[in-house]
Amino acid sequence: MPSEDNIIVNRRVGLKGLTYRLIEGWALLGGLLTLAVVAVQTLSVITGAFGHPLPGDFELTELGIAVAAFAFLPYCQLTDANVTADIFTSGLSRRWQAVLALLSSVIALVFASIMAWRTWIGAQNQFEYDYQTAILQIPIGYAFVAIVISLILVAVAAVITLVESYEDAVNPRKNVYH
Repeated sequence: MPSEDNIIVNRRVGLKGLTYRLIEGWALLGGLLTLAVVAVQTLSVITGAFGHPLPGDFELTELGIAVAAFAFLPYCQLTDANVTADIFTSGLSRRWQAVLALLSSVIALVFASIMAWRTWIGAQNQFEYDYQTAILQIPIGYAFVAIVISLILVAVAAVITLVESYEDAVNPRKNVYH
């Protein structure tokens, strides 16, 4: 009998499969960015112990962690790894679980779309007014652009999960939901 993961992955072939791999790669880049921030902080602590702290380490941390946190969101949406209240839904039928998943996908799509739009406007303002970090003079707008990409990917992931949830609401599949 196929496992839950196999059923979900097998439904993601073609363009959906390509999108899944893109979102997975984006999350991995977020993980690498997090590791880079850890390396910068480690280096700063070591050099600080010798009286030469790394200038702008907190700026790199702020920008890096903000971008990394948003990079994980599309993957969380696509893999249903968001925080949920399973205690209330575990007793529901698969069809009702799919309906609730569909509703949460609609909310994620609307939220991500509005956030992407407003963050894009924020990015334009950051570049227009030439906002930069104080010490390293890094343009803040670049972090906004990366966050907009993440939010667009959340919206795309929400469309995929919305379609899958609709299909499951119409024809509930075994082992798709816990």
